[in-house]
Amino acid sequence: MPYSHIGVRRSAAQQSLAQALAALSEEFKLPDGFAPDVLAEVDAVIAGHALPAPDLTALPFITIDPADSQDLDQAMYLARSDDGYVVHYAIADVPAFVPPGGPLDAETRRRGQTIYTPGQRIPLHPLTLSEGAASLFADDTRSAFVWEIHLAADGSQTSCSVRRATVRSIAKLGYEQAQEMFDAGNAPPAYAGTLELLAEIGTKRIELERARGGASLNVPAQEVEFTDGRYVLQFRPNLPIEDWNAQISLLTGMAAAQVMIKGKVGILRTMPPPDEEAIAAYRARTVALDNPWGTDIAYGQYLRTLNTENPKDLALMHAATTLFRGAGYTPFNGEVPEKVLQAAVAAPYAHTTAPLRRLVDRFVLAICAALCANEDVPAWAIDSLDELPDIMNASNQLASKVDRAAIDTVEAALLRHFVGDEFDAVVLSGPKNNGHSSKASTARSTIQISVPAVTGYCEGALEPGTMVRVKLVKADIATRTITFVPAASTPIGS
Repeated sequence: MPYSHIGVRRSAAQQSLAQALAALSEEFKLPDGFAPDVLAEVDAVIAGHALPAPDLTALPFITIDPADSQDLDQAMYLARSDDGYVVHYAIADVPAFVPPGGPLDAETRRRGQTIYTPGQRIPLHPLTLSEGAASLFADDTRSAFVWEIHLAADGSQTSCSVRRATVRSIAKLGYEQAQEMFDAGNAPPAYAGTLELLAEIGTKRIELERARGGASLNVPAQEVEFTDGRYVLQFRPNLPIEDWNAQISLLTGMAAAQVMIKGKVGILRTMPPPDEEAIAAYRARTVALDNPWGTDIAYGQYLRTLNTENPKDLALMHAATTLFRGAGYTPFNGEVPEKVLQAAVAAPYAHTTAPLRRLVDRFVLAICAALCANEDVPAWAIDSLDELPDIMNASNQLASKVDRAAIDTVEAALLRHFVGDEFDAVVLSGPKNNGHSSKASTARSTIQISVPAVTGYCEGALEPGTMVRVKLVKADIATRTITFVPAASTPIGS
């Protein structure tokens, strides 16, 4: 079988993989469904839900998400103004569906966020809410928190506000579909302007990100998909429209941070700048891999110059994760904290655009809307500020562990019939010795093979950024373990 067609089909191997993936829920103690009192409360709240008076249904909002998404948090409508642009960004009105102190509120605090595994997800909210009454589906009238952000001609923000309003999306677009429409110039007239301005504004916001020293780490994502009856792994680089779309979300998060800092109450997503030791080590790595990071260029700008199809640049992109550490949540009430920066964004920033899938966004939306209306911030939001960091940090760690375990499981299943085979690989980093010894015989280097899309460890101290030939010696589903060793023709570095 050609490696390009490697997959795990519905067979004994498929059943073993499905069982292993299903076991992740028990291993990580993931919730199974929702209690009857939670579901009853959701049904009652949906039945009694009233749309807000401000009616913005005349604005042609659209959503742009992964094609199979049903929990649609954001919809946008972009327009020109006399001196720049206006961004209308509608966010699902989750606060209206979660009574403070009720069963659903308590359950979402236990979960923290939606957790994804191949073929299933453990939602933050019951599906009748997250993929129903609150989701911003096309042609459905919905309540939303609508951000109105005015931009100058260069894309910089001049003002912002947010309020609850009634909206109606006119189209649900997948990333690939939206990119194809933009490239071909054949989007329907009703939203062709929004796609055109998304590219225009997104490009200008990327330039502003570069100018302020922000950084987007666009490492090709390793994804598990279930396609045509089998699980497959692939590396998928972002499409341009995803980058532009992310800039609108970042803009809104920065606007939310500004509103809360001005109001002296809220919760920020913060991250310290990389320390001098990390910067020096990364600069040395760039020199060793023949693409020096000059002292006259910000690291965000440097990262955008990297071509991930080049093995050395790909290794540098992965190594850049050492500069993105220490992210957390910083609550405040009455006094703005000294450290408000999110270093990768290079500005104060808050999570506010994904309340269907992330707990903290619900609180940020309620706080910002109250501040913009010159109203008292809801007591339920203020009273929760101190506990939110622990909830979100714990749920982030859990989501990361589950995601890594799922990928490791699928990798082992994909490769189990190819033990003894050799593959071409890129060395991303090395060596790693797990704290035991620095000797090459016990060290491990991180490698990436492209077909199938696997990132794993190879025994030995290999040179980052080089192409090597490796041999698969172990692939075990039960232990989620794959092991490579250098092929006979691959020299091991000292």
